[in-house]
Amino acid sequence: MIAGTPVLDLDDAASLEAADTGGALRSAASGGAQVRATAAAVGEDALARLDGLRPRSVVLVSGSGRAARAASLLVAALGDRAGLPVVPVAALPPWVGPLDVVLVAGDDAGDPRLTDAVDRALRRGAEVVVAAPIEGPMRAVVAGRAAVLAPRVQVLDHNRLLRFLAAGIAVLRAVDPARSGTFVPDLTELADVLDAEALRAGPTNEVFRNPAKTIASRMHQHGVVLAGDSPAATELAEHAAEVLLQSAGRVAAAADLAEAVAARARMVEAAGESAPGFDPLFHDAELDGPVPVERVRVFVLSSDADQSAARRRIAVFGGADSGLVDADLVSAELDLLPTGLVDPSVPAPAPPEEPAPGAGGELEQLAVLAVRLEMAAAYLRLIGTRGSAADTRGQFGGSY
Repeated sequence: MIAGTPVLDLDDAASLEAADTGGALRSAASGGAQVRATAAAVGEDALARLDGLRPRSVVLVSGSGRAARAASLLVAALGDRAGLPVVPVAALPPWVGPLDVVLVAGDDAGDPRLTDAVDRALRRGAEVVVAAPIEGPMRAVVAGRAAVLAPRVQVLDHNRLLRFLAAGIAVLRAVDPARSGTFVPDLTELADVLDAEALRAGPTNEVFRNPAKTIASRMHQHGVVLAGDSPAATELAEHAAEVLLQSAGRVAAAADLAEAVAARARMVEAAGESAPGFDPLFHDAELDGPVPVERVRVFVLSSDADQSAARRRIAVFGGADSGLVDADLVSAELDLLPTGLVDPSVPAPAPPEEPAPGAGGELEQLAVLAVRLEMAAAYLRLIGTRGSAADTRGQFGGSY
């Protein structure tokens, strides 16, 4: 056996599910469920107190982890299209008052920064929405005075990005439907798209038609660089790098695409230093054994509607040294998700020249990529496992 061969075969669905004692795949596939739970809470009038408000700003107070990353992703994706200032902060600013809406999001109901933000915002007369567990100190502070979007779907810590993203989208659609609401997706429709992506990336689908397994197989035995070709995609790249570390124990770098392109020559030089005479063109792993260098693969996350332009931006990685450092373009391909509901004998309608705002927009595409990358991280974790029990054994268990 060649050194470095994965313990499990990605196409062996039964073995993957048996090895997933900690429920990593189930947790990673729950993005749609988290978004749908938020949509259900909104449908139950959880945000009724925001109806008719025209606030001066929306302030996103986030705890550490996925809440802060979701706030940064939401602001980066909206850019200058929001109809009011959307401000991500770690603690409540002193200028917040009755004219503002404050969304406090996090995982720790005992985090003093979050409870203090809720308390001070309420005392200043701001409308407050809490997307955190309502227990312990948080329950005492809220005491029925704030709108609540409490977590309803239990997932692993690193798979909670989409819950917090959905909370931000819900608040923006409630307070600024005329402007911001047109540039963020409908939560129920987004949940359907994310569920379709999770099914497409499920363990029973083979690598060649499973985008998450494809990414996992391309990452295996490579150094990984995750690059975004826009500010929001770069935020997602940083999230993916953190998920790879927490889920699979894989160290990956995250950067803006321009930084990755600028570092290409140095990456090639560093990859070849350990074996100066290595030529990837003439290396056969079956005959020559493991590759004597750590090859690097750059995964470029893109939500650009012009895929040709996106591919031109990464063409620099296709030179003579592509055996040492190469690049893959990772895009959402939303048009492929509902193929199971379409009659293949009927010609597909021509795509519109310009998509409607919020329909297949940047946030929706990046949410799909978040599910795909989180599932790829789960697969990487499983193909390297040797049957040892995870520290979360049984907590998220069950069949995918």
